[in-house]
Amino acid sequence: MTNHHDHDIFDRGLAADLETFYDRRRALKLLGAVGLAAGGAVAAIAAGGAGAASAAVEACVGKVPSETAGPYPADGSNGPDILTQSGIVRSDIRSSFGPFSGVATGVPLRYEITLLDAATCAPLSGAALYIWQCDKDGAYTLYSAGKLNQNYLRGVQVADRTGTLAFQAIFPGCYSGRWPHAHFEVYDTLTQATASATPRRTSQLAMPAAICETVFSTTAYATSLSNYRRISLSSDMVFRDGYSRQMPTVTGDVTTGYTAKITVSV
Repeated sequence: MTNHHDHDIFDRGLAADLETFYDRRRALKLLGAVGLAAGGAVAAIAAGGAGAASAAVEACVGKVPSETAGPYPADGSNGPDILTQSGIVRSDIRSSFGPFSGVATGVPLRYEITLLDAATCAPLSGAALYIWQCDKDGAYTLYSAGKLNQNYLRGVQVADRTGTLAFQAIFPGCYSGRWPHAHFEVYDTLTQATASATPRRTSQLAMPAAICETVFSTTAYATSLSNYRRISLSSDMVFRDGYSRQMPTVTGDVTTGYTAKITVSV
């Protein structure tokens, strides 16, 4: 007896046959690219389809480079420890919290960061990320002169089931000798982050040159402009060896603000 379902499959014509063939070939390439991490890709397919899996595999080809936390982390490794303080877990990091009341002004910048496990390509649901950066003038709270009694532009968020988290900040300024950037530490759990445990990965984000030029040309960032004109990605101590996995895609405008999106594999 002819199975009508089988008949439908084989009677859709050459175009459908070719579509099926290429779909299968793409699937095989996907699994081959993942290798031992195929389980993560399969999970991504189940959660969001082949397109989501393909994007995940492409994004987690290599880990984000490990970089210095620098002299102003406030994670207990060099002076103050903000991670153990109530209020550090927040999405809007423009204002100070606790005993402080200052607010960082500048061009709005929203970070949207997706965390992936580099070994499996799976979203790091439940992982925590601590981000910190300088203000529009290139100063760091808790360290720089005049900012010792402020703690804005520092915060922790937990990744959702897709590995994504977000922060509302301002576009970072530029200080002498460094390309405009933001620092971050990734922890396996929020408990580890707020206990100042050893992070899973410490790295930095590099701001795109075209956006920097636009932002620093505004009056509010006048202090940063001269510093920016004396530095380049090729001369920066952190990014001169490469930044392809550390530069977010930034959209928006200087009037309404920007959004910086990046997928980070750790």
